[in-house]
Amino acid sequence: MKHLCKLLVVALVFLGFNSIQAQDENNPWQVSFGVNAIDVYPTGDDSALQNFGFETGSVFSEYFNATDHWNILPSVSYIAVSRYVGDGFTVGARGSLNRIDKLGDVRVDNLSHYALDGTIKYAFLKNTTVDPFVEIGGGYTWVDEIGAGTVNGGIGVNFWFTENIGLTLQTQYKHAFEDYLVKHFQHLAGVSIKFGGTDTDGDGIYDKDDACPEVAGLEAFNGCPDSDGDGIEDAKDDCPNEAGSKEMNGCPDADGDGVADKDDACPSEAGLAELAGCPDADGDGVADKDDDCPSEAGPAENKGCPWPDTDGDGVLDKDDQCPDVAGTVANNGCPEVTEEVQKQLNDYARTILFDTGKSSIKAESTSVMVDIIQILNEYPTAKFTVEGHTDSVGSAKLNQKLSEERANSVRDFLIDKGIGADRLNAIGYGEDKPIATNNTRSGRKQNRRVEINLIK
Repeated sequence: MKHLCKLLVVALVFLGFNSIQAQDENNPWQVSFGVNAIDVYPTGDDSALQNFGFETGSVFSEYFNATDHWNILPSVSYIAVSRYVGDGFTVGARGSLNRIDKLGDVRVDNLSHYALDGTIKYAFLKNTTVDPFVEIGGGYTWVDEIGAGTVNGGIGVNFWFTENIGLTLQTQYKHAFEDYLVKHFQHLAGVSIKFGGTDTDGDGIYDKDDACPEVAGLEAFNGCPDSDGDGIEDAKDDCPNEAGSKEMNGCPDADGDGVADKDDACPSEAGLAELAGCPDADGDGVADKDDDCPSEAGPAENKGCPWPDTDGDGVLDKDDQCPDVAGTVANNGCPEVTEEVQKQLNDYARTILFDTGKSSIKAESTSVMVDIIQILNEYPTAKFTVEGHTDSVGSAKLNQKLSEERANSVRDFLIDKGIGADRLNAIGYGEDKPIATNNTRSGRKQNRRVEINLIK
């Protein structure tokens, strides 16, 4: 018994460094085999023996006195099979044989001992190396030709050396229903083997605990694979076939700019996340690869180049209605018609000559018309009214008609020479707007005129 105790202590120390699972869904079957010992003495049962002069002790007295009281067959003398049914419970059957030569404190001739028992076992702990349990059951025991039913109860412990192999130590009390069969203890020590778990993908992790039972994987990831070996399981790896970093969700970042290569439009050049990993040397928000002026800041709508100001008037060409002519900001980059220009324009206009009573422009006025055209071309966005005026000689009706015709004649001439029609509006005022008296020849001459005025 001393040796048995030493073995138990050594097993506990050794197994304390391991974490092997007990019998469970992964290993539902367990087969145990080893030696058993029959002990009658510590039962306190004299009923069947006192008539023959045999004596037993009080209950549990000399319980560990193996030398004087234990009957041991020096060979494999029991075998047990059990199956896990859930919630720590296991059901099974056990068969044992022995030879009785110690009945209480008296030697006897060799008596044969056979037993068949059904068992119900409950394990207290889960996922432990040291696996204590209690057991109840019943069966039938024969001593030589005499047999009787028994009800059994006991305790034991499994020490699992590996996932599937362990040492089982157990003791149980067997209470006989018949007086002719003495009550007794049966001790068992043997090897236990667990089996029956399913591992479809062969990765060493049973399907029940395998998060990826159809694909071989790693224990660290509950049976799921890490194809690229970067320490991130494939299910959480955005790049399962390329080794990467945890920060990049398993993807590589060759240029180290914090943008994974798969999302990096410039994977070989460190850049900015907001530009899909591409650099922006001039900081204008346009990636260098798309920037026509990578060293000079400019807006995206002009492909990263600054807007030009061709005429240098401070109004960018994109906003300048007169990009080739210097103007003012207030007039959208176009020159403004000043009072001086307006006066000059009308000085020319008043010298336009017409045939008497007609609207046709005389040939000698051509040079004046050219001067007017030059002025109008300097102000390409300015719009004007061409106004016709007469003196008071003749009927008002005829004067009105003549003024309109002369205004339109000048307008048509200007349009014919390239001035936009949308820039000119012709109107006749007849004799309604004199600038001098109509009572003198000189005054009437001043009133017979054409004016070109800016539309404001």
